[in-house]
Amino acid sequence: MEQKFIDLFDRFTHGGMNRRDFMERLAAMAGSTAAAMPILSLLENNYAHAETVPEGDKRLKTGMQVVGINGYLAEPVDGKAGSAVIVIHENRGLNAHIKDVARRMALEGFWTFAPDYLSGLGGTPGDADKARDMIGTLKAEEVTAMSRKVLAATGKPTGAVGFCWGGGQVNALAVADPKLKAGVAYYGMQPKAEDVPKIVSPLLLHYAGLDERIDAGIPAFEAALKANHKAYELYMYDGVNHAFNNDTNAARYNKDAADLAWKRTVAFLRKYVT
Repeated sequence: MEQKFIDLFDRFTHGGMNRRDFMERLAAMAGSTAAAMPILSLLENNYAHAETVPEGDKRLKTGMQVVGINGYLAEPVDGKAGSAVIVIHENRGLNAHIKDVARRMALEGFWTFAPDYLSGLGGTPGDADKARDMIGTLKAEEVTAMSRKVLAATGKPTGAVGFCWGGGQVNALAVADPKLKAGVAYYGMQPKAEDVPKIVSPLLLHYAGLDERIDAGIPAFEAALKANHKAYELYMYDGVNHAFNNDTNAARYNKDAADLAWKRTVAFLRKYVT
């Protein structure tokens, strides 16, 4: 997959253009609409590949629950998980991939909850473009308030892990609430440098080497973390794209980077969320 197609898709998925304009640009780059269609199939998420841990896995109890807000709960069937993890979705809402990530985390021994930040708007729709547009209407302070509501409702020592838009929300939660035990942000938008002194929880920050849009914010963020003596770990995964963890996206998923980042994520959460 040529990088120019991935860069165009990244611009589209983050609100830089509407679908009609995106398709026109994609067709022009590919040479024709017919040539663009197989490229599109690789660029878009395919949720048929979203069950690395099946919904009916006998080791887990799963289902939609209200924990502060509505969302998806996954926990070990023995009910003995003493620590919790909040999984914060990308800008396409609570979809099959994020539910699968929640099940993966539950199999690591955590009581895991993936909130639906579109709950107040009727819940995440099946149309991913509509979900993105709906998320674009949410105000930052409203989203943080929802995160804090979930954090307060878990009843356990709690960490958070988020992807893309969700990575940014993990950072925002770390700024807003000292009760967060640990935050893991995958290619997430960084908080303002002046807000970094408010952070109490240790942070694990995963970045993609080809993600120029998000990576541009790293220097100021890391300088502020160092200046304020904050506990953090930062890893750059060279040669991979934004959303490299999303295994439903053939164009951007990178198994080696995803597996390594996951290993680091689980170890980090086990260390701090107690």
